[in-house]
Amino acid sequence: MKRVDDFRLRLGNKEYVPIMIGGMGVDISTSELALEAARLGGIGHISDAMVQDVSDRKFDTTFVKDKTKLYKFNINNMDKAVVQFDLERLAEATRLHVGATMAAKKGDGLIFVNCMEKLTMNAPKETLRTRLSSALDAGIDGITMSAGLHLGSFELIKDHPRFREAKLGIIVSSVRALQLFLRKVSKLNRPPDFIIVEGPLAGGHLGFGFDWKNYDLHTIIDEILAYMRAENIDIPLIAAGGVFTGSDAVAFLEKGVGGVQVATRFTVTHECGMPDSVKQEYFRASEEDIIVNGISPTGYPMRMLKSTPAIGSGIRPGCESYGYLLDATGNCAYINSYNREVLANPDVKNPPVMDKTCLCTHMRNYNCWTCGHYTYRLKDTTHKLANGDYQILSAEHVFKDYQFSVDNQVALPEKQESAAA
Repeated sequence: MKRVDDFRLRLGNKEYVPIMIGGMGVDISTSELALEAARLGGIGHISDAMVQDVSDRKFDTTFVKDKTKLYKFNINNMDKAVVQFDLERLAEATRLHVGATMAAKKGDGLIFVNCMEKLTMNAPKETLRTRLSSALDAGIDGITMSAGLHLGSFELIKDHPRFREAKLGIIVSSVRALQLFLRKVSKLNRPPDFIIVEGPLAGGHLGFGFDWKNYDLHTIIDEILAYMRAENIDIPLIAAGGVFTGSDAVAFLEKGVGGVQVATRFTVTHECGMPDSVKQEYFRASEEDIIVNGISPTGYPMRMLKSTPAIGSGIRPGCESYGYLLDATGNCAYINSYNREVLANPDVKNPPVMDKTCLCTHMRNYNCWTCGHYTYRLKDTTHKLANGDYQILSAEHVFKDYQFSVDNQVALPEKQESAAA
């Protein structure tokens, strides 16, 4: 019976343990989590989502405070078109976060940054170019381009000196999306180094509509593998979304994919950036507690716990401080919904907004509890302690369980006496 450790992911002329920890923002995929993956010979992600806020927390910078002060005059204005990011400061924050992570890296693995196209920031092309370029400047091993088709992203960095050196990859959920991307980048003679194929059971934003239940990751992988073999395309595929055990991973590796991307089981590790109280919410969740809704301003369906505080919150838009989802005209779907409710309920302070949420503010405060479909199984990966809490795991334990487990087994950690042990 094969284990994940019987396979290797080949990128360029080097091989890695075929386990990639997915990129979860805002700083849920912390540097510490990514560093553990790299130390153990796999691949870890950090995220550049709300990187200025992440920098302020880690390095005592004042990016958010300064931006808020600059646009304080506009806080009560329904129109947010004036709110812009200072690209030099955005680049500085990215270089700080990425650079410090890379400086701490040990082991034979890699560290990538997850870069979402949907972080449009009131200047989609300019901010995306800055984010990608500054991550490359800071020495990141690779970039995973997510939350969008990224048809123009390679073009934005084609003149960067590390454009052909760093590992560049894309997340897709269908053959069609992959074909569009490959066709677009073909003129650059620079194909992606890896392709993450994300199925409908993934956490957070989904690359599917509300008919996501009609799709299956194995079927999508089979279709993409058949297409790539027919076209003689040799790029490693990474299967993602619902890979809960090492045996799940082996089932994909035996098909011919290069590796697997996993995230849900790492949300309840010490190295994960979520507060411990939220990790306990994930442990306690039942299957019925996990829903897919349309409250994200991005337009993508999003999977989360139904108890997430962001649902129905009528918080004032925080664009002057954050503004990561403002489109090219300074609009955001939440702003529109919020303004609608304020106008309809002039005597109500913070009227509930049910159809959308202020994703920036709630993600920053860890109040948007996005999760993978199999989150309800997390309680079976650890011990319930005497005080009713579940024992939080180490990233190394989870990584090695994926790497060495067989027969769909999940190795429990050594039991602690208390939650604080």
